[in-house]
Amino acid sequence: MNDNERTRTVTWQDPVVSGKAARTMSGAAFLRAIAEGKLPPPPIANLMGFDIVEVGEGEVVFAVEPQEFHYNPIGVVHGGLAATLLDSAMGCAVQSLLPEGRAYTTLELKVNFIRALRHDTGVVKAMGKVIHLGGKVATAEGRVLDGEGKLYAHGTTTCLLL
Repeated sequence: MNDNERTRTVTWQDPVVSGKAARTMSGAAFLRAIAEGKLPPPPIANLMGFDIVEVGEGEVVFAVEPQEFHYNPIGVVHGGLAATLLDSAMGCAVQSLLPEGRAYTTLELKVNFIRALRHDTGVVKAMGKVIHLGGKVATAEGRVLDGEGKLYAHGTTTCLLL
């Protein structure tokens, strides 16, 4: 190992446990169980280092502190981090309004990147909020903000309700 090499180990729990639980709980109860540590988070959250920090009715907030391991080849955090946070926050905002036995999947995701995230940005939050919940389709919007309220990205999603 040379002086420039870094390592990171990622561990996760069996995602089937949470997947089975999701089918037996309302969306809000399921998300709160993950946020409270009663159910394991999805492996993507462990991989990318983000957590659910708030669950409301039609609103969900995720948080992450950007790190070097999120960097792309041009020396800033890869846009995929903000896109993944927004997809998660907006989709889970939709999920928070679903009753037991209903699910969703993302049909479309639109992200606007405003400024680069860096490893010294500090904790950022992705806030998702439902715009419309219909019988088959839902839409939501989201924003990625730093601790001072500075906007880094925003987006919209369309979700298919299953």
